[in-house]
Amino acid sequence: MNEHEGLKEQLYELGIKYAEKKGYRLNPDKEILDTVIDGLAENKEKYGKRYCPCRIVTGDEEEDKKIICPCIYLKEEIENDGMCHCELFFKKDEDE
Repeated sequence: MNEHEGLKEQLYELGIKYAEKKGYRLNPDKEILDTVIDGLAENKEKYGKRYCPCRIVTGDEEEDKKIICPCIYLKEEIENDGMCHCELFFKKDEDE
């Protein structure tokens, strides 16, 4: 396993723990899930932080803090849309 794949595995585990703690679930579509995790890993490698891959890093540290995954928009997006903008975290179904 190369370094990038190892980082992806770490981020996946972090995502699972966060989702369980908050009552969410990760995207059940494994292909989309892998794409989002890959984007998170690339941002972590490039910028040193877990910036959401669906958002634009501005270079303004104060602004960019808002988009470190899990971002400040997550809760509202899940309440309104059933998932976050990146499609990483989803609201759990009633039967889960």
